[in-house]
Amino acid sequence: MSDKPSVSDRVVAAGFAAGWTLVPLLPERPTAAVFRFMADRVWRKGGRSVSRLETNLARVTGLAPGSRELRELSKAGMRSYFRYFHEIFRLPKMSTEEIVRRSHVIGAEHVHDNVAAGRGVVLALPHMGNWDQAGAWLVGVGHPFTTVAERLKPESLFRRYVRFRESLGMEVLPLTGGDGHNFGTLATRVRKGGVVCLPAERDLTKSGVEVEFFGATTKVPAGPPLLAVQTGAALLPAIVYSVGDDWGIHIHEEVPVPAEGTRQEKVTAVAQGLVGVFEKGIAEHPEDWHMLQRLWLEDLRP
Repeated sequence: MSDKPSVSDRVVAAGFAAGWTLVPLLPERPTAAVFRFMADRVWRKGGRSVSRLETNLARVTGLAPGSRELRELSKAGMRSYFRYFHEIFRLPKMSTEEIVRRSHVIGAEHVHDNVAAGRGVVLALPHMGNWDQAGAWLVGVGHPFTTVAERLKPESLFRRYVRFRESLGMEVLPLTGGDGHNFGTLATRVRKGGVVCLPAERDLTKSGVEVEFFGATTKVPAGPPLLAVQTGAALLPAIVYSVGDDWGIHIHEEVPVPAEGTRQEKVTAVAQGLVGVFEKGIAEHPEDWHMLQRLWLEDLRP
């Protein structure tokens, strides 16, 4: 099978290239309005992504499928999703001072205190709000970090995304196609007292950990809980959401590692504790949860 990018892949890559080139040159409010318009248009057309978003939101909120309340929530969700892209196109031109000033953070001391004590930190996040902005804030307050990025198609788009994140001060490891030593690299970083940030509620590998999430079984990445178990790093759940035109970040207290049990039992317990915090954060800010894919095992079955 050819790895040559499809026409749609090339169009998407060209759109992102134009976004990073043109959007920062234009006034913020008019371009934000354009992205809201595009979000509303995609929402009205429906389609697979909007349908999946509504199905996921119905599960986490209890709203009835097809109800007016759920439809309004999915509209707000699509606006939040498109807002993310508008903001990442502007982010490279935004000053560190503005990013820090507009970030309303709860629990920053959990990162500062652990790093000051020489202890590594693993920040685990669901796909919410603008996680790239949250990363820029973290770098801006003195904590450059390492993360892992999904390998997007085409390759040119993936490389552009990596350059974008590196320009914000992140070290980016590819999820696939690298040297195969991601976990070892991450473990080295936190053992040296560094910071690692990882998405943690959707497993993109075949080695995820089964947990109960909003009353049904799903798999989450093993990396964050395994790093905490094997290295002693502090695993801190972080919830990212919108606060008006600004951003909110809630860094929660450390998820404890059980003193007893096998390594797998400890990893499972830590993963379950982690998603328990995610449940609360998603329930409080469902419009900022960008889950447009199948997530629960029962939804993945043919």
